[in-house]
Amino acid sequence: MRDMTLCQVCGNEIEWGDSVCRFCGNRQEVGSFPAKPPFLRKIINLKQGHPPLDTALRRLTVEIDTARREGVQVLILIHGYGSSGKGGVIREECRKALEYMRSRKEIDDFVPGEGGGKSGPAKALFRRYPQLSYEKNFKIPNPGLTIVVL
Repeated sequence: MRDMTLCQVCGNEIEWGDSVCRFCGNRQEVGSFPAKPPFLRKIINLKQGHPPLDTALRRLTVEIDTARREGVQVLILIHGYGSSGKGGVIREECRKALEYMRSRKEIDDFVPGEGGGKSGPAKALFRRYPQLSYEKNFKIPNPGLTIVVL
């Protein structure tokens, strides 16, 4: 999917850089397109150092706040799967915290890594941010990570 901008005459969405609007046929002024914002993503390893749950959750909150201030659009959270074989407490509690943040509109969305690039939510995420399709950590199902859209 290509980046979009608005026609200077009719206001409809057109592909970034098109010189003529496909809706109204008016020519777009050369050099009037805003610069494309860079795609910013950040990887956060919450399991590094094997922190206790409360430390990992505090770090999650701090990292989301910091990323938002830095203009990051997507966070890739590495929380691990857990050593029990059925999913770890950090993974489960991070996702509960993300669900709460989403309900309060503090984050836009999040996609668990279990589906890899094949699940419906992951496909929608890749359409929105095609740059993510190159992420090696998300090409196959990976229950040890979650992608957060800010």
